[in-house]
Amino acid sequence: MRVQNRHIIYVQGYDPRGLAQYYRMFRTELRKFGRLYHLAASMGRPQNVSDGEIASWSIETKADDWQTRTTYDFLRFEDYIQRDLAQPIWDTVYHAVLIYWTMMFNGTIARFGKANWRFATFVTYPHLVLLAHALWVGAFAWVFQRGLDAVGIPTLFSVVAAVALFVAVFGMALRYTEEKTYALYLLRDHIWTWEFAHRREPLWDERIDRFAAHLCKVVASSNAEEIVLVGHSSGSFLATEILARALKLDPDLGRRGRRVVLLTLGANTPVAGYHAAAQHLRDHMRDLAIEPSIDWIDCQARKDVMNFFHFDPIEGHGIDVGDKKRNPTIVPVRFREIISPEHYNLFRWQFFRVHFQFVMANERPHAYDFFMIVCGPVPLRERVAAPDAALAVATGDAAAREFGWRSLENAAPRDQIAAQELTDQELSARSRG
Repeated sequence: MRVQNRHIIYVQGYDPRGLAQYYRMFRTELRKFGRLYHLAASMGRPQNVSDGEIASWSIETKADDWQTRTTYDFLRFEDYIQRDLAQPIWDTVYHAVLIYWTMMFNGTIARFGKANWRFATFVTYPHLVLLAHALWVGAFAWVFQRGLDAVGIPTLFSVVAAVALFVAVFGMALRYTEEKTYALYLLRDHIWTWEFAHRREPLWDERIDRFAAHLCKVVASSNAEEIVLVGHSSGSFLATEILARALKLDPDLGRRGRRVVLLTLGANTPVAGYHAAAQHLRDHMRDLAIEPSIDWIDCQARKDVMNFFHFDPIEGHGIDVGDKKRNPTIVPVRFREIISPEHYNLFRWQFFRVHFQFVMANERPHAYDFFMIVCGPVPLRERVAAPDAALAVATGDAAAREFGWRSLENAAPRDQIAAQELTDQELSARSRG
């Protein structure tokens, strides 16, 4: 099977930048992708769909021996996210601290640490920023209060003035260091995740239901051979919800002649799924784990502190489906192999940049390439089953490409993927032979 038409439905994470900035980033990265693989790739302007909740554009990609057309839907949540981030600083700090210590005492933070200590550290980071600000601002307010005492101001008034100074300077310090620390953004992200897990976000739930209906409509009407629902970061558990709800609307969703694939990238599902109240999310993951008509691919990277690496989202949530389990297929991604060596040492310390590499263009050809998944001719399931063959189709000479296609056509079933992966040396030797 060679894909000529593909439909991508992209679910953003908790990112306030929204459509305009994402579209510009996507256009820039598409150009890099074309230069890397010597392809002609072009895209149209975004069109509003579904009362502005969805933006859609088309992508045309052409190589010497293949051509694809991709419809790309961007599901929008930035209006809700921007509303959250507009809340007063005191509201953000109060609720985030309350939630964090609730999670600390009920063992949720410990479960994060057991599953992935880097992510537990990342969750704790903004609270360490709060503590650091509180200590130095508190010291400043204390000196100010002692100064007032020294000039004879009554203690009651000096204490009140010092507290007022602390609150004002603390808020200003958080606001004016936000571009470097991202503390307020991360705190609000944690508040939203907690509220989502506890079903306290009815507007999000209603929009997810509409997006589930949109997915059903796409599957029923699209001429695409492959429909990929992509969830990045916290968009991973939003995409899981969308697909599970779509399957309840249409149990035959994956049996209508078009492949339906869930692709989660840099997922942090436990940040919602580990809450006791998130049984609805765990039930939906259970449904997808055993659904025979759907493929779920989960890509993880050790270098990304914002995802759970080496983590099975089914077993890791205590979901036992026994021999019925067929999803997800977990794919480790090594960013060192897709970033140029001269850039990697700087890249590795830019944590948000690392997290977004999942959805950005490669600097080096590799079996994992988001834009090849979006624009290339190889179906996602076969790409995962035989990644080196998929890479040969993109970068090899005529003989290597032909051998790559034969390998892809003979790719094993999903439970035999590991046995079918070929090395670059095998591909090169066989193509020369």
